[in-house]
Amino acid sequence: MTTRVQGFTGRHMLLVITSFFAVVISVNFTMAWFASSSWSGLVVENTYVASQEFNQRAAEMKAMTASGIAGHISLRDDRFIYRIANPDGSPAAVDTVTANFKRPVGDHEDFSVALDNRGEGAFETDRHVPAGDWIVEFISKKGGSLVMHEAIRFDTAEFVR
Repeated sequence: MTTRVQGFTGRHMLLVITSFFAVVISVNFTMAWFASSSWSGLVVENTYVASQEFNQRAAEMKAMTASGIAGHISLRDDRFIYRIANPDGSPAAVDTVTANFKRPVGDHEDFSVALDNRGEGAFETDRHVPAGDWIVEFISKKGGSLVMHEAIRFDTAEFVR
């Protein structure tokens, strides 16, 4: 009676190589799906134009910061409140404020809202702001002219609801 001992054959090698590449390809597809579903990847429409406008926008932002006008936010009972004030603490002369709410990563929950003027530099909305991290871009205008353009990053956990 003879015993047949079968070692590592070409069929085994084919199975190992196929398995290896199947794992690598499936991991790549999984990572690509997570990457594309969690962030649009769009930062600017046209990178060349954005690069040309960068210095001008940076100078405008420095001038606005130097003016001393600043905004402060609060969140109470589903009311988002934005107060804009001069350096001396008096209310800034502003007619309209638009707030663009953006998540730091992803754009599926982003929204814009025109805040209601409550007088004395106070603007608010009763639009529900979901829990979590937000970057809010405020565009404040007086008679159509830009007074302040600022962005504030906050977490809703910072405010007692």
